[in-house]
Formats: sequence, C-alpha cells, structure tokens
Amino acid sequence: MNAASVNASLREIDDLPSPRGLPLLGNLHQLPPATHHLKLERWAAELGTPYVFHFATTPVTVWDDIELSHAVMRERPHRYRRYEPIENILKEFGCNGLFSIEGAAWEPQRRLVMQALSIPHIKAFYPTLAAITERLRRRWEAAARAGRVVDMTEDLKRFTVDVTSALAFGEDPNTIENERVLIQEHLAMLLPMLMTRVNAPFAYWHYVKFPRDRKFDHAIAEVHRHVRELMTRARERMREERSAEGCETPLHEVRAAPRNLLEAMLALRDAPNSDITDDEVAANVLTMLVAGEETTATAIAWALLFLSTDDALLARVAAHARDVIGDAAVCPTYGAMRELDLCEAVCTEASRLHPIAPYLSFEPLEEVRLQGVRLPAGTKMFMLNRPAMMDPKNFADPARYDPDRWLHEHRHPVEGAPEHGPHEQRAYLQFGAGPRVCPGRHLAVVEMRLVVSMLAANFTAQLATNPADIHEVCTFTSVPSAMPVRLALRQDR
Repeated sequence: MNAASVNASLREIDDLPSPRGLPLLGNLHQLPPATHHLKLERWAAELGTPYVFHFATTPVTVWDDIELSHAVMRERPHRYRRYEPIENILKEFGCNGLFSIEGAAWEPQRRLVMQALSIPHIKAFYPTLAAITERLRRRWEAAARAGRVVDMTEDLKRFTVDVTSALAFGEDPNTIENERVLIQEHLAMLLPMLMTRVNAPFAYWHYVKFPRDRKFDHAIAEVHRHVRELMTRARERMREERSAEGCETPLHEVRAAPRNLLEAMLALRDAPNSDITDDEVAANVLTMLVAGEETTATAIAWALLFLSTDDALLARVAAHARDVIGDAAVCPTYGAMRELDLCEAVCTEASRLHPIAPYLSFEPLEEVRLQGVRLPAGTKMFMLNRPAMMDPKNFADPARYDPDRWLHEHRHPVEGAPEHGPHEQRAYLQFGAGPRVCPGRHLAVVEMRLVVSMLAANFTAQLATNPADIHEVCTFTSVPSAMPVRLALRQDR
C-alpha cells in the first residue's frame, strides 16, 4: 500500500462520531460534574469508540479498548503524559507530587515512594496497621452499643488518613478517636475542587473567588501548615538522633535506611547539590495523604454496599475471617493477613462494578496514530475503564456481583472441575498499569483485608438506607453518595 493510500485511510479527530453540542460550549452543558462519567459511558454505548466530545472548544477523544489502555500506560512517561490540566491545577494547590508530576523529576521520586510502600516496609509496619484497625473496631463497637448509624465513608477515610500518616510520615494523627482533628475534613475538599477546576471552561478563580473557593483556600492553607509542621518535626527528630549519637555526620547521612518516606525525602532534599526543594517534598507528602485517604476508603465503602445487603455473604466472610484469625478481634500477624483472600475479593469485585477511577486521562507527547486515527501531540484522551470490566468477553456474567471470580481456586480450577467462563484480569485497571502503576497497591490490599475481616468477624451489618438511593458521585474518584450502616455486635463470638 502506498503512502497516499495509508493517509487516505487515516481518520482525523473531526471524523470521529460525536454527540451533538452547542457553539462555544460544545458538550459542556450535557456533562453534570457529579455524573459526567456515566454520560461518557452512555455515549460510548451509543456512538461506539473512539468518539470525540467537545469540552467547550477543546476536543476530547474517548476510548474503551483495554489493549490500547495497556499500550498507552506502557509508554508513559516517555510518549504519553497525564492530562495536562491535572498537573497545572495541582501545581496551584502545591500538590504536584508523584501522582501528577511529569518529566525527569518523576523517576527519583518514584524510587523513594516505592521504598516507603514496599512489601518489606509494610510487613515491618504491620503491628501499627493492626493497632489502628483495633482503634477503628473500638469506634464501631461504641456505635453498635449506642445504636448509632455509622457513616462508613467518613470513618474509613479517618482510618486511611491515620494509616498513611503513620506509615509515610512517622506520625499518627489519630483522627479515628479525636473528633477535633480537622486534617481529614480539609483533605476531603481537595479532590472535589480539583475536579471542579479541571473541568472549568476557564480559570475563573484567577479573577473572582466564590465562597466555595475561599473555603477551599483556607482548607489547603491549613493542610500545608500541617505538612510543614510534619517536615519540621521530622527534621528535628533526625537532628536529635544525630546529637544523641555524638555524630557530626551531615543530616542527609544520619541514617542509611530512613524509617519512612518523609525522612527519606528530607535526607535527599538536604543532601549537597540536591535538586529537590521543600516545596516538592511537601507536594509528595500531600499527594500521599490524599491518595491514601480517598481510594482505599472508597473501595472498602463500595464493598460494604454488598456486604450489608447480603446476610449470607457477610456470614461467609465472617466464617472465613474467623478461620484465619481465630478469636482475635483484629488479624494479629502479617502472615495470617495473607490468607484473607475473600476479604480482598469482596472489595475488588465491588470496584469492578463501581470503579474508583471510572476513566484515565492522557495526552500524547508527539503525534500518534491509534486505531486508524491521527492524534496530534497534546490531544486529550479519556480511557474508560468500566466497559471492559462489564464485557462478557472479559468476565463471565459481568453484571453479577461475584467475589468468587477473584479467588485462586475459581480462576485456576483443578483438572476436571467445571469452567467458570472468562476472567481477564488485565481488564481490571483500578491500580493502573505500566511503569506508573499505583505504588500503594500493596498497602491498599492490606488495609482492605484488615478492615473487612475485622468488621465481618466482630459485627453484623445492615445498610441503613435503600440501596437504590446510593449512587456514584464523581469527585475525581467515583465515591458512593452515602454509605450509612447499622452495626450490631456478633452474638456468635
């Protein structure tokens, strides 16, 4: 085929199917902020993919091919980058850390974060994880005895903030027991405001601040004050240790293996000729706090939608937990935690049906040609996650909630056992893929196993609202609109 024929077969962005829009606004008026992800999925079903919609005058291409998603993520950060407005807004927030940073700064920061979230580090940290889980159990026991309905999303975010702070920064704010600690409330405002400003047709906040913007400005200032205090205290601890040892070694050489992410980043920051700044350290602290709070808490919350409406499933998870942890209130050891496969499976399956990240957003750094479409550098690309997870070619009976599909014996039956249908794990992209796969995925799995086993072993649970009244709200991640649960102490303990 000659070059002219190849070029003739290429489609341009304007050749793609598109929902009807309005001049200047494009399709902006058709995309309610809280549910825009559902609209994008409906258009994909109606128009097929790829299609293009217009965010005001900016074209955004939409894709749902799982192999293409993997291919794009494999070529990050060299050929593709995350959607540029995300990085720009996070820079304004002082939060342009590992999640959003691009270019040469990414790799050294990635190494530090991976060290802090490595399996050996989390294994050594496990007693603290278990202690924070026990603290959550006591909070839920008090609620059960008082007959109070538990706001699960709120409590789970408190749990994940405490875990992330203790692991990554060496300090435990104890938001679970201390109702007056406001850091979690301030953090909760960041992702919704990120979504609002990324989707704004122009940077209105540079010219006028609405009450919501002023409230957010106060919250982010308080969060940064908290982060700088964390950094100051960590530096002081490192200096005190050096002084106690009678050591004249420079601060960045005090410990060959820093105990947490913050110490590692400060040691690197304070090394001679360092190109890391305090602002970059603070941005990564903030990134860890937000990412650690939101995603794992949401995955567990979605699992509770199914556990608290299915007594038989909850009883089965409780029996599984008791088989593993015995009479303990919380899983006592890291080794035992690794046996809690069903507790992880209920969360994984919930986030297959209700993906925490309904889509991933990228831009090519150079012109690319994908599926016969020419995309100039900087073209906006949304990669939908749910369609592949709801495709019967990837998952058997995909609309059914079935945690068993994630268990080893289900995926790999013994010879002669019945086939269970397709199970394409590569279609599940909640932790991403490629070089920039989520560094916190192992910590998330440990938290899921700990919390679900603790809840099922110690409590019965009933959803305190009609399940039909719970819907997805996209605040950068897709969270449940509510998750009120009434707990009762198990009588069979």
